[in-house]
Amino acid sequence: MNAFANLSRELKQYLLVTFNYWNFTLTDGALRMLVVLHFHQLGYTPLAIAMLFLFYEIFGVITNLVGGYLGARLGLNKTMNVGLGMQVLALLMLAVPSSMLSVPYVMAAQALSGIAKDLNKMSAKSAIKTLVPSGESGTLYKWVAILTGSKNALKGAGFFLGGLLLMAVGFQQSMIIMAALLALVLVLSARLLGSDIGKAKTKPKFTEIFSKSGSVNILSAARMFLFAARDVWFVVALPVFLGSTFGWDHLWVGGFLALWVIGYGIVQGFAPKITGTGAAGKAHTPDGRTAMLWAGALVIVTATVALGIHHQWQQQFTIVGGLMLFGVVFAINSSLHSFLIVHYAGEDGVSMDVGFYYMANAMGRLVGTVLSGWVYQMAGLAACLWISVAFLALTVLISIGLPRNKRLSAVA
Repeated sequence: MNAFANLSRELKQYLLVTFNYWNFTLTDGALRMLVVLHFHQLGYTPLAIAMLFLFYEIFGVITNLVGGYLGARLGLNKTMNVGLGMQVLALLMLAVPSSMLSVPYVMAAQALSGIAKDLNKMSAKSAIKTLVPSGESGTLYKWVAILTGSKNALKGAGFFLGGLLLMAVGFQQSMIIMAALLALVLVLSARLLGSDIGKAKTKPKFTEIFSKSGSVNILSAARMFLFAARDVWFVVALPVFLGSTFGWDHLWVGGFLALWVIGYGIVQGFAPKITGTGAAGKAHTPDGRTAMLWAGALVIVTATVALGIHHQWQQQFTIVGGLMLFGVVFAINSSLHSFLIVHYAGEDGVSMDVGFYYMANAMGRLVGTVLSGWVYQMAGLAACLWISVAFLALTVLISIGLPRNKRLSAVA
């Protein structure tokens, strides 16, 4: 406690933001796995399971757009705490007898959870920009990578936790346990998180919610297709495929996906070391060309996995090995994007640019989630992977327009 007390105010606030984000992410990952596995167990089709997440993703799009505006006007502490409170409510909505869990009811609870998740995520990512001194791009990249990487590692732990809780205590009790945990985090956050984080000096107008920055707009479009490419085969198709084709039980499916996301998060945390070295070993700040090249590498990886599944070549090896390689390259892509958006965002009212960007991220997740259930049900996992390849090719083409370091300050 003495060591914490001696830290700078900025670092204390960063640690509090990270702590909030960690706990939220743990329960959000568990909730997603619980919903997928529980409703698959109840006999829902892959498309029906995907529809359960429809409002989660739709409201994520809206929340990021409006949430960035609210964060700039009211402060990021308020948007973060509101997100925590809404997630507690969403979990309690699902802690009812199974007979009450109709599709519309679960969709409504998931809508609330989607709003909560993106309020929390937008607040955490935006807060970092306000806590790092202007001009310290290297520090900014490291802090963003640590937050993003640790978040995804905990999301993976949440997948495992979801499968474990479902087997140990059942669906309803799992919801109650997670709601109680987040309620404690909310109390702590309300007491300790600074009230001035992210509040714009001049009150922005609602009509300014759409970004006027060319670099932010291009990066947002690239982000949309990047995450659609992941979720089109990862969200519904892959868990159902592992259970139905390989015969894995809930714990195996949850555990495998958990390990994948944990590894993915660890790679994100090390992304500055991987991408932050230029010619002759000199440190440099990644730019648009870096993002384009890594997106191209992901196209090659995903196409290779798609070919293996299409021709049914050693399917377990192809899925397990291919998914691991995909995770490494995707993690670096995601970490680069997370740094670039915070780097491109304006100093005053940072949450508006970040909110717009994560609106595009949520749109990609929405498209990927719906297609994941529908395409898998109609044509199988290989078709989902080929659509992923097409989306990634679009990501590469869009990324060509991202600014290089030599002209970054002129366009950001």
